[in-house]
Amino acid sequence: MAANTTRRWIAALLTVAVLAVVLWQLYEPAPAPLSPEPVTGVPAEQTGPADAEPEDAVSELLPALESLQRIDLDQAPARRNLDLQHWVTEQGARVYFMPASELPMLDVQVLFAAGASRDGDQPGLAMLTNGMLNEGTGSKDAGAIAAAFEQLGARFTNSSHRDMALVGLRTLTEQDKLDPALALFSEVMSRPSFPEDAFERLRNQLLASQRLRLQRPGALASEAFWADLYPQHPYGSLPEGTAESLTGISIADLEQFHRRFYSAGNAVIALVGDIDRAGAERIAQRLANALPQGPAAEPTPAPEPITSSHRHIEFNGQQTHVLVGQHGISRHDPDYVALYVGNQILGGSGFGSRLMEEIRETRGLSYSVSSNLLPMQATGPFMISMQTRADQVDQALEVIHASLDRFISEGPTEAELVRTRRQISGEFPLSTANNAAIVGQLGVIGFYGLPLNHLQLFLDQVQALTTEDIRQAFARHFDPERRLVVTVGPAALAVPQPEEQLDEEVQSEEDALSVPATAAEPTP
Repeated sequence: MAANTTRRWIAALLTVAVLAVVLWQLYEPAPAPLSPEPVTGVPAEQTGPADAEPEDAVSELLPALESLQRIDLDQAPARRNLDLQHWVTEQGARVYFMPASELPMLDVQVLFAAGASRDGDQPGLAMLTNGMLNEGTGSKDAGAIAAAFEQLGARFTNSSHRDMALVGLRTLTEQDKLDPALALFSEVMSRPSFPEDAFERLRNQLLASQRLRLQRPGALASEAFWADLYPQHPYGSLPEGTAESLTGISIADLEQFHRRFYSAGNAVIALVGDIDRAGAERIAQRLANALPQGPAAEPTPAPEPITSSHRHIEFNGQQTHVLVGQHGISRHDPDYVALYVGNQILGGSGFGSRLMEEIRETRGLSYSVSSNLLPMQATGPFMISMQTRADQVDQALEVIHASLDRFISEGPTEAELVRTRRQISGEFPLSTANNAAIVGQLGVIGFYGLPLNHLQLFLDQVQALTTEDIRQAFARHFDPERRLVVTVGPAALAVPQPEEQLDEEVQSEEDALSVPATAAEPTP
């Protein structure tokens, strides 16, 4: 018995000793790393240059960092070298291409002059046609199309605007992925089947959207602005259509629209990716061969001038939406760069703009205010938009008109121009930072017929601009007598009247009790 107890004690002591050794090893402090060179007492000039790269394999792969203090802010950032190329297919499709071998991918964008400006007397026709492209072909329904693109790792996109309709493809360039993705893309773009059930579903969605617009004051303001700025012009109709026009559109109308406007002669094909010129030519020809044959659409006509007007749409709410604007310029106007830069200074650059300073910072009339210049195939709009309390609308409009008039007569300051020029130069590289951005730029160049070196010319012209160039451009294009105002919000507050006049009105009402009161008509 005593022997067993002794053995147990010995075993316990051995266990404690082993645990002590293990714990000591676990908690023993690690030795300090050896310095490559002694530090104490070594003069600074003997330690080598401060920016010397560490001698390891990783640091050799990393670029040397540059101090912000050494960057010349007046010097424009380096620009990406764009090898842009252009040709025309046998069918008349205009092709714009840039090789980019950094990624094994290809971005394709095909643009047609098939936007809402081609709707004629059937608003919504262009949007319905574009939205139906990937709903079915002769051999596939919408589910099969989506599954096929997904299995190939490809992505299909489509959209419709006032000037143009677009379809796009992003795919890998491995041959077993590229060929089937292009075949499917061509089929969807050129041979849609417009199935009845999908057509009814999409039309019902647009009809529901129309009902929702009645609850959104911003949408009502935008619709009224375009209608008043472009009366009897293709830009004045609503791209989403109206309840009356949507119910009158048939599948036969979509088929006819597709044959007319989704033709090879009306197409611009933009390609950016890991292919060479010969491969790009084959792809462009393949897409053009698949499309219906036909000519380019006629250019959108210029709108007629308008005179100044103010329309108020009554809407129950706490805020009033305000739009002020007029005709701007087309995409081909030689004053485009001057007006673009001037708009950035006036209200297009956010918190640094002049309108933001006058409306928000100085007077607190709105959380945000902005101006937009939208050059299009025909003359596009220039507009200033904001929201404010109903009792501040008159003051806000006064400040907007005064700020715009002063900008037209005096132009920007030199400091504003320097700051904006620097901002544009710093942001511009983002417009060519990836293949998707470049293919979008190529599409715009092709659709609007801009020179192939447009991007380079734009930056050079921005750098050469003067404050007087901007002042003269604004004075040429923005006549105060052709300014449009649209407001959507509560009814205008009644103007206080003299006591005698109020007494007369009360007596008149008492004499005509049988006549019901009616709401005032909105100001035209």
